[in-house]
Amino acid sequence: MKLGAFDIHPVTDGRFRLDGGAMFGVVPKALWEKCCPADERNRIQMGLNCLLVRARGKNILVDTGLGDKWDAKFTDMFAMDRTPPLYDSLKAQGFMAEDIHMVINTHLHFDHCGGNTFKDEEGQVVSTFPKAKYVVQRGEYEDAVRANERTRASYRKENFTPIAHVNQWEFLDGDTELAPGISVVVTDGHTKHHQCVKIESEGKVAFYLGDLIPTVSHLPLPYIMGYDLYPMQTLETKRWVLDRAFEDHWLLVFEHDPRIQMGYVKKDVEGKYYLEEAKE
Repeated sequence: MKLGAFDIHPVTDGRFRLDGGAMFGVVPKALWEKCCPADERNRIQMGLNCLLVRARGKNILVDTGLGDKWDAKFTDMFAMDRTPPLYDSLKAQGFMAEDIHMVINTHLHFDHCGGNTFKDEEGQVVSTFPKAKYVVQRGEYEDAVRANERTRASYRKENFTPIAHVNQWEFLDGDTELAPGISVVVTDGHTKHHQCVKIESEGKVAFYLGDLIPTVSHLPLPYIMGYDLYPMQTLETKRWVLDRAFEDHWLLVFEHDPRIQMGYVKKDVEGKYYLEEAKE
């Protein structure tokens, strides 16, 4: 898709499944299963929709999916289906790992940065994108390396600590413009230092939501994940983003929706938001 002078390419690392109850928090299953049917283990289908941005001669990748370092037990737990894996999805767009100049991680949960690293032929965990600068909020990295009992299952050090050894991290402190037209906006709620990515060119804006609004089914304000560490902050951040997206006609990009990757929010007669899918 063209966004002003930029090219944006949705790329994928496949699909996986998460517990439906955890994905919708206090929302009863009788409501969420209408849009997101669960399997026999109460898991719902989730996409792994990353984003490739070509802007001013730079190739920027937003989030990296699950990656391939997981054992059979972990793969079965989350019903991982990396078809195609991120590497093949990038290759289909004409890019190799060496062509990526910057990787932006919205946060460091395993399904957003698992592809940051991989195991080489000797079994060593190394950076996937050797020429890229990896970008995340400083506070997010600090929380990840000092994970507690509540957060430890989501933060896997093999996804992010090896990058520090080769000095590829660039740590941010708040909202930051990374390049002309490419910026990150701190959208706390899911984690304290979660960030979304704002892409602006020639009066058009795309906004990559990460886990702030993971799927189209999470557009209603009270539909907030049980995984969110600060759900009341998520509520207010969602309200701000959706209001801005409606008023300024932002293109919203959904990281985990298994069917719809991007679209524009509209309001119905009751003032509730819904999505008009963007086809091209």
